Amino acid sequence: MTENRFEIPKEMRAMAEASFDQARQAFEKFMANAHSTAASLENRGESVRASAKDVSAKAISFAEQNVAASLDHAQKLLHAKDLGDVMRLQSEYVQSQMKSLADQASEMGQIVSRAAMDATQPKS
Repeated sequence: MTENRFEIPKEMRAMAEASFDQARQAFEKFMANAHSTAASLENRGESVRASAKDVSAKAISFAEQNVAASLDHAQKLLHAKDLGDVMRLQSEYVQSQMKSLADQASEMGQIVSRAAMDATQPKS
């Protein structure tokens, strides 16, 4: 009796791993920059502390969203019926995460810019 197992080809697995590695690296860079910015803002005095808290809170929120998306993706992959399904799910996930990371970076940039502007305002 032959076992009818679904196996992902090496090339497909390599492509998925490369996509995942790119997403992970982009997110790690994003988080490192967010933490670095938050730390530098926290050292600028009381007037900037609220902005630094906003940056930190937003970075944590983004991390939670991205982890949730990864877990949802993993669960969808568990229910994949065939290689075509896996390929479609992976493509959708990578596209979604790249858009999400771009949106998050843009939003974080706006928050950091506002914080920097607030930090340069003369004290009243």
